[in-house]
Amino acid sequence: MNESSAAISWRKSSRCSSGACVEVADAEHTVLMRDSKSPGGEPLEFPRGVWTSFMVDIKEGRFSAN
Repeated sequence: MNESSAAISWRKSSRCSSGACVEVADAEHTVLMRDSKSPGGEPLEFPRGVWTSFMVDIKEGRFSAN
């Protein structure tokens, strides 16, 4: 990860009730994702366009929990 950790603002979903959730952060050219239970671990990085498409698919119900 090339982004300065001081400039990164992590956020959790408003639906996270346990505190042990996935966190995301906007970086310069990517979206970062990490496990809130291991904040010091290396986050996953996604190109912004890939993340945006993923979020659209979630909101449009293209994934099933079953």
